[in-house]
Amino acid sequence: MLHDPRLLVGHDTSDDAAAYQLAPDLVLVQTVDFFTPVVDDPFLFGQIAAANALSDIYAMGARPLLALNIVGFPSCLGEDVLREILRGGAEKVKEAGALLAGGHSINDEEPKYGLAVTGTARPEEIWSNGGARPGDDLILTKPLGTGVFLTAYKVDLAPLDEFDRVATSMATLNAAAAAAARKIGVSACTDITGFGLLGHAYEMAKASNVDIIFYLSEIPFFPGARDLARQGLVPAGTYRNREYLAGKVELPPGLEDDVSDLLFDPQTSGGLLFAVSADRSSLLLEELSRSGIHAARVGRVEEVRGLEPRLVVVH
Repeated sequence: MLHDPRLLVGHDTSDDAAAYQLAPDLVLVQTVDFFTPVVDDPFLFGQIAAANALSDIYAMGARPLLALNIVGFPSCLGEDVLREILRGGAEKVKEAGALLAGGHSINDEEPKYGLAVTGTARPEEIWSNGGARPGDDLILTKPLGTGVFLTAYKVDLAPLDEFDRVATSMATLNAAAAAAARKIGVSACTDITGFGLLGHAYEMAKASNVDIIFYLSEIPFFPGARDLARQGLVPAGTYRNREYLAGKVELPPGLEDDVSDLLFDPQTSGGLLFAVSADRSSLLLEELSRSGIHAARVGRVEEVRGLEPRLVVVH
């Protein structure tokens, strides 16, 4: 594979997007993300898919500049459905302050939608998941549990009031959280999506060569998420995440299955996980609160003690 010093962030650290330095004071950040419908409302689906894709740009410390639609759509569905999906995505791109400049579509048996997004930042503004340092605190900006809620939604078992709260969260941009972190300054960042909290935290630990300790009592879950997990409404991705992290995570003895499942629960358009110096973490929480974000200090970063980085969850 070719190496280029201008590629500041590539695939080596499993980061959220690629970062390429165009000039001494300008970095280009690019990402692409799309998936099949997670809700029945096509407008809401478009919002969620767009927010999810834009999140990768925010997780790198950049600002979205340009977006292109990525669409797979079957001929058996009406064009009104497609229009609503695209309208939902366009609304989120506009909210992000970016331009929607076209895209590409193909005929596909199952609908798919997402965005290719380009953002920009100054070199000193770029975050990666490889910057966490011993002594940092970990701040999470959205609760966990979208995976079990979406699984319950598919079989009409998701309580509507509680699901509405989850859907609103999935459609909410991580723009304000990223802006707060830029103001205060953070060491590292990743967004919490398909690999779940523990999966993405392990990527941060590995890229930074640190251990990560999570405080179980501080990790926020959506109201009703534990009840759904106890009913067995757990997505297949949870088990894949658990299998991938076997031997890399230490859970408390006797931990309830529903809580364990939620720690591995694959998230859709989840929050940002920041590593921030301990002397600035309270400032970040205050800034996030002023932005209307109910974030939580969920853990800390420590020196790596073994041959490989590890995650430890404590009560």
